[in-house]
Amino acid sequence: MASPMVTFNNGNRYPILGLGTAAATTDECKNAVRTALDAGYRHIDTAYAYGNEADIGEVLQEYMKAGKLKRSDFFVTTKLWLTYHQPERVLEGLDLSLSKLKLDYVDLFLMHTPCAFEETGNGFIPLRADGKPAFLNILPEETWTKGMEKAVKLGKAKNIGVSNFTCDQIDRIFKVATIKPVTNQVECHAYFNQADMHRFCQQRGIFITSYGPLGSPGRAPAYRKDTDPVLMDDPVIKKLTDKYKKSAGQILLRNLTQRNILVIPKSSNPVRIKQNMEIFDFILTDDDMKQIEGINTNHRLFFNDNFVGHPERPF
Repeated sequence: MASPMVTFNNGNRYPILGLGTAAATTDECKNAVRTALDAGYRHIDTAYAYGNEADIGEVLQEYMKAGKLKRSDFFVTTKLWLTYHQPERVLEGLDLSLSKLKLDYVDLFLMHTPCAFEETGNGFIPLRADGKPAFLNILPEETWTKGMEKAVKLGKAKNIGVSNFTCDQIDRIFKVATIKPVTNQVECHAYFNQADMHRFCQQRGIFITSYGPLGSPGRAPAYRKDTDPVLMDDPVIKKLTDKYKKSAGQILLRNLTQRNILVIPKSSNPVRIKQNMEIFDFILTDDDMKQIEGINTNHRLFFNDNFVGHPERPF
């Protein structure tokens, strides 16, 4: 079964479900992408920061050369890393991604964060010699209007959007943009359902794309606490798995897609990858949806002060 499509504010259509690839290793990533493509996925989400664009590009070339897919058959999302926010470096960052992906264009190009950093060579999130974040005073709207929009005009990105942006930061983009963002990719799951952000984005014709839609049980230790709840073990979700004879993951993904939220679950397990596609043959009732809404606690599983609330952030 193919993933249903949504229509962005520019009229372009995009699959509501895709494969997330964050933190996937070389062989793990390649095998996951092959499994997903064979199962009918047509949207692969990656990023410069994930270090696996070349692996994904290799598999996509493999499928195109074998005649299994044409370029127009699949959609690739990648993201501008935070050391390429200088307007004159945006296309440089995109070209690096395109080279690794072995593609002439990406279907969706996102600003990975609203924060700009200087490349210091010290740390994944660059630090200065004193250990403080190496912020650059570049406003996200400057990166957008002078860099991101140019990627569309040159045909190197079919759609552009943002990731990890607040409502205020999106509004600032909207005030100056000639090409509007089509999505904001954020953490979103039943324990952190982003109801306010979703409402805000809907009012502006922007879709939310959910990362961590299953509560990210495999997230990196840096983001994990012993006190974190396990979303897929929630009693409400378990009750619905019995009702529909579906997995917890399928219930959670169906909930989000019924809210018209794009989802990019990450998995390397072939069975789960296939299961995650099998969510469009049932519909949760309004009561089911309200029950899931009721377990929201605004519990964020991913958080980094460098991106959201650092006191020295320049904007």
